[in-house]
Amino acid sequence: MIIKKQTKARIGLIGNPSDAFYGKTIAFLFDNFSASCTLWESPVLEIIPNREDRLKFEDIDDLVQDVRRKGYYGGVRLIKATIKKFREYCLREGIKLPRKNFSIEYDTSIPRGVGLGGSSAIITSVLRCLMDFYQVQIPPEIQPNLILSIEKEELNIQAGLQDRVVQVLGGIVYMDFSKEIMERQGYGKYEKLSVPLPDFFLAFRNEGEESGKFHSNLKFRYQRGEREVLKALRELAEITTQAKDALMRRDYSTLGELMDLNFELRRKLVGDEVIGERNLEMIKIARSLGSPAKFSGSGGGVVGLIRDNFEELKKAYRQKGYNIVKVQHRYGRMKSEE
Repeated sequence: MIIKKQTKARIGLIGNPSDAFYGKTIAFLFDNFSASCTLWESPVLEIIPNREDRLKFEDIDDLVQDVRRKGYYGGVRLIKATIKKFREYCLREGIKLPRKNFSIEYDTSIPRGVGLGGSSAIITSVLRCLMDFYQVQIPPEIQPNLILSIEKEELNIQAGLQDRVVQVLGGIVYMDFSKEIMERQGYGKYEKLSVPLPDFFLAFRNEGEESGKFHSNLKFRYQRGEREVLKALRELAEITTQAKDALMRRDYSTLGELMDLNFELRRKLVGDEVIGERNLEMIKIARSLGSPAKFSGSGGGVVGLIRDNFEELKKAYRQKGYNIVKVQHRYGRMKSEE
């Protein structure tokens, strides 16, 4: 028996980075990039490395360039951590696993370090394979918590629940992580939205970046109770509610205004030095051509509205050395609206 699971990349449409701080967000999955995991029964437990986990190089400069592009870690550590946490979950819940082994491999097309949920996509795919292989049912509302614990507790990756929730539930998801809700039930209020989306573009850098620096600094300031931080996070939650209403009304003009506001709140919160010159340039390119834009995650990539200007956007971003794609999703407008 061969088990294969695929998890798509995600875009944080509004609200980020408040998902780790009792905020609200809206995110959706899209078809351009994905991660997959394949698992089959075997005599011994084996994790098969991907090309991302390469250990052979042409020379020392090739190794240095590989580290600069991809960092020090591939997906093998994600798989090992997921297997460990899955086993611990089963022991804690009194679930007895049959004594059988498996081989497992992964593949991913999600650009690294550009805010598209690449790590969580691999982990989610692995977890789904393990659940099928051992016939274990983990409630959908609990799976994101388990995935987040794999990243934070095992791998020290600073993150929130947003990516994991939308990648488990699929589609477009409105998430409310209010403190009262989280403390009462241990997870947020998650609502799948059956609404059409406008056309978006995604622009991103060739060289990725880790989000830990941004998150760790903000977490410190949040825990210290800085008034400016608390105010900005409340405002991010408020505009998420407004964005949900705009989506329901198919008011994409207001949605664009809220996306711009989302970025400006983030910029005010952390400053241009933390935002980074290249990240800021990607936002400025979009705005210079009339497209509202914000980060798709924690930096490295931006999502923006297309306003009959995709060819101009494509030319402008590529001239500056950025990648750009038209976001492929299945939440399109009705024919009468096009």
